[in-house]
Amino acid sequence: MGGGQTEKQVGLINDFRPDGIMVTPSYMLNILEQFHKQGLDPRESSLSVGVFGAEPWTNAMRLEVEAAFDMHAVDIYGLSEIMGPGVANECVETKDGLHIWEDHFYPEIIDPETGEVCEDGEMGELVFTTLTKEGLPMIRYRTRDLTRLLPGTARSMRRMEKITGRSDDMIILRGVNVFPTQIEEQVMATGGLAPYYQIELYKSGRMDAMRIFVEATPGAADELSKTAASRMLTKRIKDIVGVTTEIITGDPGSVARSQGKAVRVIDNRSKG
Repeated sequence: MGGGQTEKQVGLINDFRPDGIMVTPSYMLNILEQFHKQGLDPRESSLSVGVFGAEPWTNAMRLEVEAAFDMHAVDIYGLSEIMGPGVANECVETKDGLHIWEDHFYPEIIDPETGEVCEDGEMGELVFTTLTKEGLPMIRYRTRDLTRLLPGTARSMRRMEKITGRSDDMIILRGVNVFPTQIEEQVMATGGLAPYYQIELYKSGRMDAMRIFVEATPGAADELSKTAASRMLTKRIKDIVGVTTEIITGDPGSVARSQGKAVRVIDNRSKG
């Protein structure tokens, strides 16, 4: 069932009592919001595990979902050029990275600038060669996803660390490299803010600038609380990420919701 019918999805969960759900993590937040709108306790749902992928997400979001639904949340990785979902998956026992099915896919990490192969444990761009695919085999396919390879734990095959971003969606703001997941971590860590955000890049004179749209939680939607949250988020991003941003804190529901993959960055710099 596709996105955009969140009310119906909640109804199906309650009617059919499934054990698991597989969606994008940002859309799972929409489902959580719909549970609350209907006056339902998500912890009373039948869901015991969620498999989330198709976009970067943080451990802070994992904890948010797990606490809200009393369930396990694990990461899955795939790309249509290789086979779709299922190239790698986290194990529920450890949740410490995604085990790559190395009997089908040979992974490498390369320096995205030079193409040189990195040692296991070094951060770089993920590259795959298919070993058993017959219809459309791939040799050293560059994914543009940034991660590192680690030894196996719950399974013997090597793990890839959670994707931190892509080599081609990294934001360079006044000389500082910024990934949307870094912003997400600070939004999730700021009291009084809901886990929804959108980044806008624009021109301020001759310089690139960033503003971030967030929204208050229902219990902190008064102007004083929103101002305090904006100031705290501004400080956290400056101190931890290293960039100065403008924060726009709106009322609950003001940030556009994902109907599939979340649109995290809107680049309006060419309009400046």
